[in-house]
Amino acid sequence: MRSQWIAKRRGQANVSQMHYARQGVITEEMDFVAQRENLSPALIRDEVARGRMIIPANINHPNLAPMAIGIASKCKVNANIGASPNSSDIEKELDKLRLAVKYGADTVMDLSTGGGNLDQIRSAIIQASPVPIGTVPVYQALESVHGRVEDLSAESFLAVIEKHAQQGVDYMTIHAGILIEHLPLVRNRLTGIVSRGGGILAQWMLHHHQQNPLYTHFDDIIEIFKKYDVSFSLGDSLRPGCQHDASDEAQLAELKTLGQLTRCAWEHDVQVMVEGPGHVPMDQIEFNVRKQMEECSEAPFYVLGPLVTDIAPGYDHITSAIGAAMAGWYGTAMLCYVTPKEHLGLPDAEDVRNGLIAYKIAAHAADIARHRPGARDRDDELSKARYHFDWNRQFELSLDPERAREYHDETLPADIYKTAEFCSMCGPKFCPMQTKVDGEALTELEKFLAAQETASAQV
Repeated sequence: MRSQWIAKRRGQANVSQMHYARQGVITEEMDFVAQRENLSPALIRDEVARGRMIIPANINHPNLAPMAIGIASKCKVNANIGASPNSSDIEKELDKLRLAVKYGADTVMDLSTGGGNLDQIRSAIIQASPVPIGTVPVYQALESVHGRVEDLSAESFLAVIEKHAQQGVDYMTIHAGILIEHLPLVRNRLTGIVSRGGGILAQWMLHHHQQNPLYTHFDDIIEIFKKYDVSFSLGDSLRPGCQHDASDEAQLAELKTLGQLTRCAWEHDVQVMVEGPGHVPMDQIEFNVRKQMEECSEAPFYVLGPLVTDIAPGYDHITSAIGAAMAGWYGTAMLCYVTPKEHLGLPDAEDVRNGLIAYKIAAHAADIARHRPGARDRDDELSKARYHFDWNRQFELSLDPERAREYHDETLPADIYKTAEFCSMCGPKFCPMQTKVDGEALTELEKFLAAQETASAQV
């Protein structure tokens, strides 16, 4: 779909959506997004120009269906996949990709750290994906030096970043906000640094006693991103890894740096979103969202969770979806899903499904709470189907139709029960929705109540 659109822009110094938006141009991608979001193309252009919305769409990912991440658009959900040295391969990752897209992932991040040739795995994922693909290039940079952090150089980081951009990666997590002066601030944390990328950069700075090379070479990364229209996803290397560490000095110091980097990228018309915590108590979520908007000039916020309690390993898709719904309500633009395997192991297909559905619920609940036009239409249609015992329509409107049908059919599998006016919860005699109150009966009741009220007033 995008091949002809992209052909017009190849060879130009800056092909970013922000660059065109700031020239007053509505690109084909902006127009496509406007139709998906039921918004005007001019609004999409203005939001991208301002930096409050991004359209991650690398010119080397032509089979992408453009989408938007920003406060003016619907709340989005990202799914993480990726091969590890202990598990998975290309086919398994492609299966995860297909499953993620099936269950509604708006973007997918390839977090592969091993398990095969990383370039081949990434290329296969990009070629098969109709949604934007994100990566964390520092992982492959470390793999390229056989895990020896001290052997990494600025040049090795930049080479991997350019390779990802050439392959068609749409956005990259760049851990440029963690500075050498931030490291002493983690001393009083319970869980220290929990970001894998942040930990790599911290080790590098501790070994070399030099500033973060992704920070000192940020302008070089900007030049790479301009050529391919790659969006920054500024990594929160010092995100809290537990309730105790939330909103601490280290997290907020890095956030201030992320704001500076955001504005630096904007000076070159490069798109940015900013990553956020992590593990945050419910009473601090609004503060975190508002603080990010303030420090980062309203660049789209992209949060992992946040988990609102730390005591439920195996159920962290639930603990985090609670925080995600609240974060979305307060203005977060995209939610990174958490699966039941978080903190425990590499997720399998069923974990991907459960994590994604939990987060689609959270994002949709946030859209309803933000009173987005039409956000509740599907809910109302499903409610009507439920009231009229239209079981097949209920399944059709569900976020996970297969699971809804499966649970219904566990106890009432026969086709005749698809038109029955009851389920196995209440049975045929006790379903309250069988109490049909017609208009005539209500009119008579209202007359009776009015008479009662008149009589009471006379007394």
